[in-house]
Amino acid sequence: MKRIILAVTNDLATDQRVDRTCRALTEDGWDVTLVGRKLRNSLPLESRPYSTHRMHLVFRRSALFYAEYNLRLFLLLLFRKADCLFANDTDTLAACCLASRILRKPLVFDAHELFPEVPELAGRPRVKAIWEWVERVSLPYAKCCFTVCQSVADEYRRRYGVEMTVVRNVPDRPAVPPQIHSHDAGRQPILLYQGAVNIGRGIHELVDAMGHLPECRLVVAGDGDVLRQEQAYAATLPWNDRIQFLGRVTPSRLHSLTSQATLGLCLLEDLGLNYRYSLPNRIADFANAGVPVLATDFPEIRRVLEEYGTGTLTAPLPHEKSGENYRLYITRLAEDIQSALHYWEGLPADERQRRFARAGEELNWQHEIHRLIEAIHTLERCQPQNT
Repeated sequence: MKRIILAVTNDLATDQRVDRTCRALTEDGWDVTLVGRKLRNSLPLESRPYSTHRMHLVFRRSALFYAEYNLRLFLLLLFRKADCLFANDTDTLAACCLASRILRKPLVFDAHELFPEVPELAGRPRVKAIWEWVERVSLPYAKCCFTVCQSVADEYRRRYGVEMTVVRNVPDRPAVPPQIHSHDAGRQPILLYQGAVNIGRGIHELVDAMGHLPECRLVVAGDGDVLRQEQAYAATLPWNDRIQFLGRVTPSRLHSLTSQATLGLCLLEDLGLNYRYSLPNRIADFANAGVPVLATDFPEIRRVLEEYGTGTLTAPLPHEKSGENYRLYITRLAEDIQSALHYWEGLPADERQRRFARAGEELNWQHEIHRLIEAIHTLERCQPQNT
């Protein structure tokens, strides 16, 4: 069998895009190995049809982490037999590119985001310049490049002249059409945030907005840099009994949670091009579960919601987190949530069913993955090696 090694810097437990890619490659006849890292609090991996390898690292963050990870990954790639190397995101690109050059194996790159523009690099021009240099030096050697939306693909073309195939970050096709929940007047509306609990994702604002939404319950499913901070803040508020932080959950549990939600939430702050051009996978997750979403009015999000009609738009998050303008935003956010709940409650069930059924037919992994598989089929020297 053809052998391919994919690399990612997370712990593999909840990265659904990488898992789906590995499964698709396995079904296409590849012998797949996925490499990541192991953390103290990493969830156990569910059974998978491909091999996994999680490295225990000394460093967990900062430049030392990235240096250690890429060095360890580079050494692993040198001594593992493979016919193709697959870098997920820029933080695995250096090791994969160098190994592919030495071993003369084709390199594949999948940009899950516009990495040099992540909020964590804002105000750090030297670090940002290093990651841009990694991309500029490495990407010309990639035989296939993929990314999650057209805006990011356009930006990579503008910066480096690299053509990227768009493979949207969407869930598997529903086994049955999305089930539209009938409104129960006695049921407390559940507002669901799912994803990384990081800066610029609206968690703080949602916690504050709950003070204006006494009929609702907020559920936050995910882990991240500001989880404990937001948990501590929510605990100080009188309405904290209507806010639930679940932390990291398995994909199967997340699917169950999503299907129970009344309204999905996808709020972003304009912290640079990475956020502005993003198309979070939860937009499709909610659509596939038959759950409407309230989302930030950014280009890629607007493109999907206007095409399928599965959600409504709201203003980007404010930069200020206090003061009169912030209080006005929180009031408007609560009003937008209430308006969205009323809109979807009043929309005829057959119209809701039509919209979400169409979204389920097109916003799914099976509708997207053929572009990745077809591109990889064009790679040179992908035949099994007698080594």
